Amino acid sequence: MKKALRILIVLAVLAAAGYGLYLWQFKPQESLSDLYQIVSAERGDLTATIGATGVVRSNQSAVLPWQTTGTVDNVYVAEGQQVEADSLLADLRQTSLPQAIILAEVELNSARKALEDMQTSADSARIAAKQSIATYAQAVKAAQYQLDNFIIPTEYAGLDAMDALQLTEGRLDLARAAFEPVKFNSSSDPTRERLKEELDRAQADYNTAVRRLDLEYRLDVASANLDKAEQDYAKWEKGPDPADVANANARIAAAQATMNLAGITAPFTGRITRVLAKVGDQASLGKMAFQIDDLTRLLVDVSVSEVDINRVRVGQEVSLSFDAILDKLYKGEVVEVSRVGSSTQGIVDFIVTVELSDPDEQVKPGMTAAVNVVVNQLQDVLLVPNRAVRLVDGSRVVYILKDDQLVPVEIELGASSDLMSEVLSGELQLGDLIVLNPPVVFESNGPPPFVQQR
Repeated sequence: MKKALRILIVLAVLAAAGYGLYLWQFKPQESLSDLYQIVSAERGDLTATIGATGVVRSNQSAVLPWQTTGTVDNVYVAEGQQVEADSLLADLRQTSLPQAIILAEVELNSARKALEDMQTSADSARIAAKQSIATYAQAVKAAQYQLDNFIIPTEYAGLDAMDALQLTEGRLDLARAAFEPVKFNSSSDPTRERLKEELDRAQADYNTAVRRLDLEYRLDVASANLDKAEQDYAKWEKGPDPADVANANARIAAAQATMNLAGITAPFTGRITRVLAKVGDQASLGKMAFQIDDLTRLLVDVSVSEVDINRVRVGQEVSLSFDAILDKLYKGEVVEVSRVGSSTQGIVDFIVTVELSDPDEQVKPGMTAAVNVVVNQLQDVLLVPNRAVRLVDGSRVVYILKDDQLVPVEIELGASSDLMSEVLSGELQLGDLIVLNPPVVFESNGPPPFVQQR
């Protein structure tokens, strides 16, 4: 009985083995097209990009610390508030300030008073000079009139006043000497009478010469006074002495700068993004009080390899995405490309600055942005999926399915996007069946690096 059972078991095993062998030998063989993921080589449009990441920053940002010690007296702004440049944000209680700052107010008032006095003196001097101009102009006019209407003897008309005076003075001396011997003769003496007439004429000519010289002198003095008054007016018309004004303004600026240490002002127009100051706090030198940012422009600085930098231009379109903002793509533009690169461990990068064109309240400084710079847009080019490209012995190849066999095809790539690359040359033809997942044996060299346009 046991022997019969063993025979049945052996027969069953042999039957199962035979059936299995039959199935293995005669089952339908799978086609290669069933084993691999395959797509057809197609032509299409391609947007070539250069990808990088960076951190969003404001157009301008500043941390504002206290510049002296004291007790916070007033805080005039709140976080999120928009302020104009030079707006006072907070100040310290005057009684808590260092002595130098308190005394600066006295110096400021003194310097301002000095400047005011200078201006007042200049105004008074200008008014006085203007009045003097009118007075001396009238004196010049009167002296010129008297001189123009003064009758000069014909024989002296060609001489200047001093020469005429010297000539008439000599003739007067001669006439006096000639008259002296007959001075006491009878008045009826003809010689005495003649010499007396000559003396009188010489005296009259001398007096005329003296008068003429006096009139010319008065005209010269009046003209000189007029010139001086005009010079004074021109001087004071410009205001106080520039050197004195500069000195007073320097005193004012120094005193004001010292007084300003007691407060914090906005260095530019922007939004208060952080407030640490509170009324009653004890401020110390360098302690942070506020942060202000100009959020009118949001920028992202990204590092671009030296291999790609020459394809980046100011004005190129940019797309930006954020891990913190799902399912939304933002637009931007390249606004600056650095001219000098920096090397880190032998890798040279250049900073490219991108400005967001359509920021909203969700985008905030400090967020990490994925940036794609559009460097080229191609139409109707032969495309290959990036995942199908392999690097074999230094050459880029794809595998195509031909006559149910895997055939490697060498290609040269051009521009690339995240998913597709342009085929510049090679034996790949439109419609070829490209294998996306060739066998491991073909992948020993690993996938190619991310390829951008060359």
